[in-house]
Amino acid sequence: MSAAPQPRTDAEPAPAVAPPRSARRSLAAALLLGAAGAGLALLASGRTWARGTAVLAQGDLPRTVSGTDVTGVPGALAVVGLAALVAVFAVRRAGRYAVAALLALSGLGIAVAAAAGNSDNAALREKAATAVGLSGTDVHHVTHTLWPWVTFAGGALLLIAGLLAVFCGRHWPAMSGRYERTAGGARGPRRAAQVPDPDRPEEIWKSLDRGEDPTR
Repeated sequence: MSAAPQPRTDAEPAPAVAPPRSARRSLAAALLLGAAGAGLALLASGRTWARGTAVLAQGDLPRTVSGTDVTGVPGALAVVGLAALVAVFAVRRAGRYAVAALLALSGLGIAVAAAAGNSDNAALREKAATAVGLSGTDVHHVTHTLWPWVTFAGGALLLIAGLLAVFCGRHWPAMSGRYERTAGGARGPRRAAQVPDPDRPEEIWKSLDRGEDPTR
């Protein structure tokens, strides 16, 4: 006769449950879209957004402005979006929803700032006035490049990644809680509480100091 199976104790770890295939797909899509969106926003915000010409008595003075000259919002929010994309796996439940919302709002802010900056000539006029040395200098023949719309696309990708995290993030895995701070403050594997020996009073006092119930 075969031996009866031994019952599993509480100290034995429960088998990990693999997330469903749809959760893995949404997770991979959010990571890809979020990283691509933040990278596009950071790259495009440093490129030339507009060109113009300041008219002087001596001739024309061409000027250019980058995305960071027009607005610093896309670059800053791209960094925030990257941080939120990483942090979404370190939190659970309500914290995950909050970080996912921050990720989506970062993408939305980048898109709005890029669309507004595409038609903003204030930075170009300011740069022309600085070069000429006369306030109120106007610029002519203003042309805008496609980089503001690349920044807009990056913000849209971050927004989609944030929405995926909001609606699908509850099915995504989180960082393992196997290692956490012990009583001494160091990190190590979590161990089951030791049962004090009733014949040794010093162990009962130690368990009370740890906040454990020695009568269990």
